Amino acid sequence: MELSHSRRVVSAVFDEPNLVSAAGLVPAVRLATDAGLRSLADQFLTVPTDKGARPGLKVTSLVAGMIAGADSIDDMAILRHGGMGRVFDAAYAPSTLGSFLREFTFGHVRQLDAVASRVLGNLAASTPVLDGIDGEVLIDTDDSIIEVHGYAKQGAGFGYSGVRGINALLGTITVAGRAPVIAASRLRKGSTSSVRGAARLVADTLATVRRLRSRTATGRVLLRADSAFYAHTVVRAAITAGAQVSITVRQDKRVKAAIATIGVDAWTKIKYTDAIFDEDTGRWISTAEVAEIPFTAFTSRRNDQQVPGRLIVRRIPDLNPKTTDGQTTLFDTWRFHAFFTTTRAAEADTVTADQVHRRHAIIENVHADLKHSALAHLPSGRFSANSAWLVLACIAFNLTRAAATIAGGTLTKATTGTIRRTLISIPARIASLDGPGVSGLPIRTLRG
Repeated sequence: MELSHSRRVVSAVFDEPNLVSAAGLVPAVRLATDAGLRSLADQFLTVPTDKGARPGLKVTSLVAGMIAGADSIDDMAILRHGGMGRVFDAAYAPSTLGSFLREFTFGHVRQLDAVASRVLGNLAASTPVLDGIDGEVLIDTDDSIIEVHGYAKQGAGFGYSGVRGINALLGTITVAGRAPVIAASRLRKGSTSSVRGAARLVADTLATVRRLRSRTATGRVLLRADSAFYAHTVVRAAITAGAQVSITVRQDKRVKAAIATIGVDAWTKIKYTDAIFDEDTGRWISTAEVAEIPFTAFTSRRNDQQVPGRLIVRRIPDLNPKTTDGQTTLFDTWRFHAFFTTTRAAEADTVTADQVHRRHAIIENVHADLKHSALAHLPSGRFSANSAWLVLACIAFNLTRAAATIAGGTLTKATTGTIRRTLISIPARIASLDGPGVSGLPIRTLRG
């Protein structure tokens, strides 16, 4: 593709008062309103001073901007381009929205968490986004570093990734046949450990699941996490809430000793339908073997705090073993990956449990999705403002996902970028304005 030689474009300005660049925001904002976003924010948020006035409208503006693709405060100007001011009322200026966020404290962020949880519940009741919630439910938790720049960012630091940033911890819910939604989130200092505060987030996530499920629900609820969350506090929080766990364990001496007791005949070969990439060797793996043994977690604690379960081990051939002086090894060498689960063998055999656990990587896609949309930046220098921004980004993510499930088809599991291009970023012209409408309300018609 190249620029036209017959019709030269001197400048491109979106200033036509009857054009809108994101007509898909009309049904999206309607969906948010029906889910109670504005009314819940008005009810729960108590942000002080005049900057916190009319919180429902300001929260809706921020979420709408994120749905349209805004990843910074200045990007909220998208709500005021062209004819957007004729389609939407009270589209606040970016400076007003920035001042609103900077008034947040940790308590106000927790109030916003309450809004996000209830909005998700209303979406689950009115859309197919969590159809099947009474069946098997998979809870995933993981954190990720959001890279930041400049010395004015509160909470920025170097964490496990070696990147200077701020740590975002998420809890997601996935039901059969549906893409995940975000049930809980926390923004933490960049230098924090992964497990810090994870037990509270797991408890909040499972409390949301409990509210979403009916009293007759029979499907199991399973928490999946990687080895960074293999801690007594996290496992106990899940078990207390009635969930089972499937958590990768660290290869300490006790785990290695347990793996060494597995008999030669105990291994079952499995073949992956899709090859998986092994980061340790940089190879694609399509076959492996699995086995299991009984295992009690946290034996260093007193008896009532120990957790019995199963240690499921996957071993992969080491295709590049270390050799000395060109002499090959006499025996096959293996690398082992183990996870601990409280799921009984009657509910999931060794192979099934391994397959379910490996799909935990789904939450990494959620983190990547957010970083390619509203979380491309953390826009404020204040930590509490960025914490609120994270919660709003999660609300926008869930609303976008709900809109996609209503549309159906391939969009049901599409990324936010694809959903935005297909449903939201639709240019349209205002065909009629301020004509007679129902109950005296004006009619505002958009034609794409």
